Amino acid sequence: MDYYHQPIIRQYFSQDSHFLQKMLRKSCFTIRNQLVEQFKCLEQQSESRIQLLQDLQEFFRRKAEIELEYSRSLEKLAERFSSKIRSSREHQQFKKDQHLLSSVNCWYLVLNQTRRESRDHATLSDIYTNNVIVRLAQISEDIIRLFKKSKDIGIQMHEELVKVTNELYTVMKTYHMYHTESISAESKLKDAEKQEEKQFSKSGDLNVNLLRHDDRQPRRGFVRKIEKMKEKRQAKYSENKLKCTKARNDYLLNLTATNAVVAKYYIHDVSDMIDCCDLGYHASLARTLRTYLSAEYNLETSRHEGLDIIENAVDNLDSRSDKHKIMDMHNQVFCPPMRFEYLPHMGDEVCQVSAQQPVQTELLTRYHQLQSRLATLKIENEEVRKTLDATMQTLQDMLTVEDFDMSDAFHHSRSTESIKSVASEFYMSKLNVAKRRANQQETEMFYFSKFKEYLNGSNLIIKLQAKHDLLKQTLGEGERAECGTTRPPTLPPKPQKMRKPRPRSVYNHKLFNGNMESFIKVPLVVHSFDDMDFLSCKSLINMH
Repeated sequence: MDYYHQPIIRQYFSQDSHFLQKMLRKSCFTIRNQLVEQFKCLEQQSESRIQLLQDLQEFFRRKAEIELEYSRSLEKLAERFSSKIRSSREHQQFKKDQHLLSSVNCWYLVLNQTRRESRDHATLSDIYTNNVIVRLAQISEDIIRLFKKSKDIGIQMHEELVKVTNELYTVMKTYHMYHTESISAESKLKDAEKQEEKQFSKSGDLNVNLLRHDDRQPRRGFVRKIEKMKEKRQAKYSENKLKCTKARNDYLLNLTATNAVVAKYYIHDVSDMIDCCDLGYHASLARTLRTYLSAEYNLETSRHEGLDIIENAVDNLDSRSDKHKIMDMHNQVFCPPMRFEYLPHMGDEVCQVSAQQPVQTELLTRYHQLQSRLATLKIENEEVRKTLDATMQTLQDMLTVEDFDMSDAFHHSRSTESIKSVASEFYMSKLNVAKRRANQQETEMFYFSKFKEYLNGSNLIIKLQAKHDLLKQTLGEGERAECGTTRPPTLPPKPQKMRKPRPRSVYNHKLFNGNMESFIKVPLVVHSFDDMDFLSCKSLINMH
């Protein structure tokens, strides 16, 4: 190659070197931009987390206020009715003997549950204010502090990357420079070798003997000059080649190291830096939210415990037990009065029904009439009782219908429609309520009419039965059935005039213008509490 073509070679290699350097600078610039954007991304992530925590704090602060306000409202509600109860007669009786009606017990438990919910919601408000919100504030502080520390470490890592890429750029430029010089020296060496070969080829073509002695000296000087130039260029080439080799080695070593550092940063260091920013965030947030869940679950547990107590009291609603408690609390009112005693008039000492003639026939006739009348009345009253029982069963079916399940009303869905159940709306519609109430009231009216009829019939039966039994005892039906005689019983012997005076009755009532029939018609006396139970059961059964 001609020596004058060497600038073109240098220009070519110079353009190639500039292109490679430009590519490296572009790659380094891209990395720097990525590092800057990484910080922006992490900063935005931290800001979004802080905003999330601030929203959570504001939410729980407002929820704590609502819970506290709700707690105070429940306390006022319970206190309003509790103060009313404390002045009532039932409460005074309860304090006296600790006996409560089952319905009143349910009412007391509802108020206790209200006070319990008031305390629980106040506790929940306190947990939100002094626990959950404090935890969220601490997490916000941790995020800010950890981001600053992570950013400092990230800046140091970014500076290290920039330093490594700058070193790579420097050694690459050095390598390109020495490689260019090595190529140039090699080109010059090749030119020298070609000139030497050209000179030797010319010398071989001419006969040495034909040359004059005067021409030999310049030719030898020119050959020595070419040899020296070749040696010089050989030395220069070797030197440049050695420098190029060292520069290439440095470049390759730095290239490998740079790639390793960059790969480590993007694969491991970036992830570790993000972990430093996230250090404890999710764990702390999970603990905070689990505190919230624990408070809510324990609130529901406490609520369920109270509701279970009320449910047990509802299951123990008992009309018979309440009836006995009412009668025990007011025993002076419901205690049967003393039996009416026979009050003789003006020393009349006959105290039994007289069955001697001429009243025996009349008493016997009345006895058979009562017996016949009682048989008819008992049959009629039994039919009324059956109708009464059937009507009561119908009323109980109406009053015990299971229309209290509200589970469908709390089935949540993604629909924006009302969550009220169709069954609940159907049951509580005005038309259905009016229809049910009308049927119930109509059945009640029929029941009370039959109950009144039954009471009148049973009272009449009791009166007639008492007269029947007394006449039966007087007429001696049992003895006549055994002995087959119709002799009326004799009166007891009249006591002598001289006798020990009997004590006067405590009653001062006297019978004026009376006869035997009116005397026998003694008012019905309730003999025992069993009779009272029977009558009270029938009269109060509609209150179950």
